[in-house]
Amino acid sequence: MNEVCEARPMIGNEAIARGAWEAGVKVAAAYPGTPSTEILEYMGSYPSEDLHAQWSTNEKVACDVAIGASFEGVRAMTAMKHVGLNVASDALLSQSYIGVNGGLVLVVCDDPGIHSSQNEQDTRIFCQLAGVPVLEPADAQEALEFVKRAFDLSEQFDTPVVLRSTTRLCHTRSLVRTGERLEREPVGFLEDPQKNVMIPANARRRHPKLLERMNALKQHFDDPEWSRLEKGDPKFGVVTVGPVYTYVKEVLPGATILKLSSSFPLPEKTLREFCESMDRVFVVEELEPVIETAMQSMGLQVEGKELFPRIDEFSPEIVRQGFEKAGLLEVDENREEWEIQPMIRPPVLCAGCPHTTSYMALRALEARVAGDIGCYTLAAVEPLRAIDTTVAMGSSIANALGMAKAGCETKPIVATIGDSTFLHSGIPPLIDAVYNQANITVLLLDNQIVAMTGGQDHPGTGKTLRGEETVRIDYAEMAKACGVKWVRTIDSYDVAAMFKNLREAVDYPGVSMLISNRPCVLDPVKIKGEPLRIDAASCTGCQSCMNLGCPALSWSGEFHEGHNKVRIDPLACIGCTLCAQVCPTDCIRPVLQEAA
Repeated sequence: MNEVCEARPMIGNEAIARGAWEAGVKVAAAYPGTPSTEILEYMGSYPSEDLHAQWSTNEKVACDVAIGASFEGVRAMTAMKHVGLNVASDALLSQSYIGVNGGLVLVVCDDPGIHSSQNEQDTRIFCQLAGVPVLEPADAQEALEFVKRAFDLSEQFDTPVVLRSTTRLCHTRSLVRTGERLEREPVGFLEDPQKNVMIPANARRRHPKLLERMNALKQHFDDPEWSRLEKGDPKFGVVTVGPVYTYVKEVLPGATILKLSSSFPLPEKTLREFCESMDRVFVVEELEPVIETAMQSMGLQVEGKELFPRIDEFSPEIVRQGFEKAGLLEVDENREEWEIQPMIRPPVLCAGCPHTTSYMALRALEARVAGDIGCYTLAAVEPLRAIDTTVAMGSSIANALGMAKAGCETKPIVATIGDSTFLHSGIPPLIDAVYNQANITVLLLDNQIVAMTGGQDHPGTGKTLRGEETVRIDYAEMAKACGVKWVRTIDSYDVAAMFKNLREAVDYPGVSMLISNRPCVLDPVKIKGEPLRIDAASCTGCQSCMNLGCPALSWSGEFHEGHNKVRIDPLACIGCTLCAQVCPTDCIRPVLQEAA
């Protein structure tokens, strides 16, 4: 990974990691979250002598780790998805007052189109709130270069800097030319309590400096190096930023384009001169009208969100439709419209997923279930349909507490939460539930990995980002330390034990915790045992096994005495035996291995 001065294909996340390494970053921390996850994984592939890279329990912890390294005068970076910035924002808004010692960059990856998130927020609005500059690269090459420029900008203006990426940039591969690493000596801790300690008296002194910094950054971004003017048709111009620039180029190759590097703060002088030279000016930006609104507040006449949507991920087709509405392109009456056909089968948990029995039992209990963020959220849809609410990371336990205290619910109240999510933000609400004497059950789904983002380690796995052995959290002892009196751990593949213990947990008058313990069947290694088969003669088509939602099970289409038979795909089956345990006719058996 240390080769220099070469060009090779990279996804945007790899290019961001490479740029951080070339910038001389010494500390990098993150919590995994799609689409940002690979950034830290790539950072962890660089030599430990160059930098320290770690998974943290949540985004605020990761941000605080990076801030601590910055205090010591080294360059530091944290990476997160857009909703992770919600978690880290408390630290960011204070650090914006403080500034930096060593360069501090937050890479925040937005998810237009909501491919893998619970909302579609625009990070740039957070940057306005915090008063920190945001850079937006258009491709992987710019991602590498902008990371390095972000660190320079951070140190020059004494400010944290946000690099905003998007799902498209994070995971699209393009050619990137790499460079050498900048070895930078730490400047050491700055002994300045009035700058570093945010008590009210000091914060009041620092706020005016933040405003002065923003004004200085506006003037700095007016430098031509921060924007690119591409001259074309003199009648209209397009202001754009980030990956959307490439769509504009594809749709209007002859347009006059002002490509910005930063969407906040904006280069007012540059924008005014551009608008004065054009009859019409269009702003093309994904999600919120951040640039458009700012330009309108300058008194500039621009067109934007009346032509281009405020939702979803942009594409050349969407940009084309916007310019068709504006009358710049003729509508192609012969254009073929693609009709997308949805999948017949809804998204389901993996074959043999250890979470399946937990939600089967909850559905059987007719419990009111507060869910959380993880792959297990798929239990909200058919056929398991056993989750009633899902809000945000770590919300389930506090949501269940609120349901219990509302005093309206006649069903048992259960919060389900994954192992990594529990460590992320589930411990404080568990303490709160015990402290306030709630009558709820917490079902901790321990699959021993961060499964939804691709199998990353966390404090419950006993391994670091680099695979080094370390301390492993004991969830049962953690729960007891929080004051939970009823705590049990069971094997989630034992269907009878799951049903029995969950009934006892919800009958307990207080906070109870049941820990279902089975490793993920895909990460860190794919688990596959002896596949099962169905004795078609004994199958009555009762659908007990089909209610698991296992993708290895399907209807065979072979009818016998009016019953549609079930079949098991031996390539997909991992031999977990869940279907055999729920089968009332005992027609599901292991496939006998043939003699060698």
